[in-house]
Amino acid sequence: MPNIYTADSTVRQRAPWWFNLAGQLLQPWVRIRRDPAEPAALLQAGVPVCYVIERDGFSDALILQRACREAGLPNPMQALAGTRRRRSVFALARRDGWIFGRNRKRAPNEPLRQLVRSLEGMPDRDIQIVPVSIYVGRAPSRDSGWFRVLFSENWVMVGRFRRLLALLLNGRDTVVHFSAPVSLRKVLTESGEISPERFTRKIARVLRTHFHRIRAAVIGPDLSHRRTVVDAVLNAEPVRAAIAANAAKEKISHAKAWRKAHKLVMEIAADYSHPVVRSVSFLLSNFWNKLYDGIAMHHFDKARAAAPGYEVVYVPSHRSHADYLLMSYQLHVSGVVVPHIAAGVNLNLPGIGPILRRGGAFFMRRSFTGNPLYSVVFKEYMAQLIDRGVPIEYFTEGTRSRTGRLLAPRGGLLSMTVRAFLRAPRRPVLFQPVYIGYEKLMEGKSYTGELSGKPKEKESLLGLLRGLKVLRQRYGHVALNFGEPIELTPLLEAASADWRATSADPDAKPEWLNGVVDQLAEKIQVNINRAADVNPINLLALALLATPKHAMAESDLLAQLELSKAMLEQLPYSDRVTLTPMNPAGIIAYGEQMGWIQRVQHPLGDVLTATGEQAVLLSYFRNNVLHLTAAAAWVACCFLNNRRMSRASVLRLGKIIYPFIQGELFLPWDEEGFGAQLQATIDFFVRRGMLESTGDGRVLERAPGQDDSAFQLKVIARSLIQAFERYYITIAALAKNGPHTMTGAELENACALTAQRLSLLNELSAPEFFDKALFRGFIQKLRERRIVWTDDAGKLDYASALEGIVRDAKVILSREVRHSILKITPGGNEKESAPNAAEVAHAQSGLVETAHVSEELHERHVIAERHEHAPMDNEKS
Repeated sequence: MPNIYTADSTVRQRAPWWFNLAGQLLQPWVRIRRDPAEPAALLQAGVPVCYVIERDGFSDALILQRACREAGLPNPMQALAGTRRRRSVFALARRDGWIFGRNRKRAPNEPLRQLVRSLEGMPDRDIQIVPVSIYVGRAPSRDSGWFRVLFSENWVMVGRFRRLLALLLNGRDTVVHFSAPVSLRKVLTESGEISPERFTRKIARVLRTHFHRIRAAVIGPDLSHRRTVVDAVLNAEPVRAAIAANAAKEKISHAKAWRKAHKLVMEIAADYSHPVVRSVSFLLSNFWNKLYDGIAMHHFDKARAAAPGYEVVYVPSHRSHADYLLMSYQLHVSGVVVPHIAAGVNLNLPGIGPILRRGGAFFMRRSFTGNPLYSVVFKEYMAQLIDRGVPIEYFTEGTRSRTGRLLAPRGGLLSMTVRAFLRAPRRPVLFQPVYIGYEKLMEGKSYTGELSGKPKEKESLLGLLRGLKVLRQRYGHVALNFGEPIELTPLLEAASADWRATSADPDAKPEWLNGVVDQLAEKIQVNINRAADVNPINLLALALLATPKHAMAESDLLAQLELSKAMLEQLPYSDRVTLTPMNPAGIIAYGEQMGWIQRVQHPLGDVLTATGEQAVLLSYFRNNVLHLTAAAAWVACCFLNNRRMSRASVLRLGKIIYPFIQGELFLPWDEEGFGAQLQATIDFFVRRGMLESTGDGRVLERAPGQDDSAFQLKVIARSLIQAFERYYITIAALAKNGPHTMTGAELENACALTAQRLSLLNELSAPEFFDKALFRGFIQKLRERRIVWTDDAGKLDYASALEGIVRDAKVILSREVRHSILKITPGGNEKESAPNAAEVAHAQSGLVETAHVSEELHERHVIAERHEHAPMDNEKS
């Protein structure tokens, strides 16, 4: 068949009749999805358009013409205005011969020379070159057959017969990607005085690179064979040195040490397979439809637009084993290559491991300690993936969150990524945070069991089979929210002006590296939280778990849900936070439908309640969005035990507590930014009538305790009470035992035991209340701020310079709560009246608000506080 793209004189200006006929015959078999949907917006009006496609092919020409016609673009088969070209399209890879022709890439010199010559002597004339990528069968749909995935798009330049089968089987999954046009005049001007031959070679090379990058982004990098990656790892200088060191250390032959390293890299390496990915995608389509009511992605277009030209590292939150599959599936069906995923070696189960490995999973051990050869091999494998431009995914938390809140990040994989980039900084690295939000978790019951002290069940094939019963349930909707991406290069430039010099030594570990990794890890967690999705279950959990019996009258719950939605809308946490469109009545109905809440009918008005295990599990979903209400919760806490406070006091105390809340919830503001958020929150409460502003705005006052607005403030306040109570438990344990008596681990253990006992005494329904990780994070923040430090003997010492906060603590805190915690807390000094213990505990109690004693005790305390403290400015108390 003749080549229809060339300027051969035998080709007529208009497409021949047989070409149009072939297009009509092909039309029923091909369904085109354009990317972007409206490519006409990319073009400059009045400038001639010349399309360039990746490879010569009759079907590609037919598809391009139809895509242009449907998008309202110039016809590629018409003559190019102002030139001698009789077609407005040419191809980079051309086919010679008729039946046994082979593809060969060569610079398309003649078409480009014609375009350049048409601009000579006409400085006001321009031609816009539009690269167009065509992919047939990239993403099989749910009704695709197994046979079709074998003929999906890949890196192989297939022959005519295979292309025909691909069109017949997968033509309905055809993607036509229009790239931004390139101004030929602008490129000529920027190239300066170079010969036409050099210019055509240059522009052809740029176009080939462009198509290679787009193909890698759409169907994944050309990985060839797993063996090539393995060989590259074993031949790398660091690995060869590690093999020699291992042979010398263990007194074995070099060949045996090499085989040992080869076995390790084979244990680690993925064996990515495009057909397997497409086959699994086909299976998961039905699986998700049975499991979930819908999977939504928000801000994905922004993430995709930022990705080209970067080595993309996806860093999602980790809440379920489903995270791996959901991310890969959604990226694949959205036209983005599936990343290689760092998975725990515990998931390398018989039958399951090989499928995960071919889907892009590479396996890592939980600890590298004591095995330097494994450490070097794994780091080199990561470096090879990054150097080859393979997108990667890993979870910075290191493990699934059992509490619903983000865990403190672990910097191991981040450090490997940064060092791999430093070694070969050819392609800039972009970290893409992703928030994954659920309405129900398959692992919910096991999480609560683990937090209550039960050992974590080891992953096994038998356990997986036993767990299949969870598939009988429905799990609502899932949201994948893409946060603001983070570029690595600006962080490096801020840390060191000569960071590029580090690439000269692959083993170098500059002193600023740890700081960059810590900053990067913190920023990732912050940006994940800034992309939160607020679903109906989150809102119900925030409201119902703030009441003693996790129950509300329907009218109160409707009002609280309306308040929460209004607060999130009018006090936006971030432009990437998404909020359910359901109204309060719809949220309640949905919660009942999902089985999270029950309705108790009553003549005076129905009551909605979350009972037993459901209330415990709901705490997970409250914690997902706890950071969104942190500022409002602090303002509300200030009025739990006080009718009146000065605005300045609320702000001052908020700035004192902020570093600790920020460290636990990964909040995005600095101290001044948090103060501005508090100001906006106060103004919101004043507009809603929940607070009254007097004295020219200096003094704030709430309504009496029986008022609806006071009840709403109380519900908001109690979302963070457990955090403040943990802070007080930590200080109480430290103070009762005195300085130089406890190590950090002993303090952590004492805090967990105290919280666990308090939970038993007061029937708390949040097992994360006594999670050691939360106490560990608070103790670390105390260290960072030099409130607590370690002496020469490894024991903890603390400052006594915080006594000025005691006055504020008397206004903010409940005396009976403080006494209750001090009574339970274990320590060598059991006398609460001991001067040092009381002073330090009271000083730190300015950081705390709590109400997890019985409701009757709390209400008695509120009444007592109202009589004890005259309504005055707190700064005068």
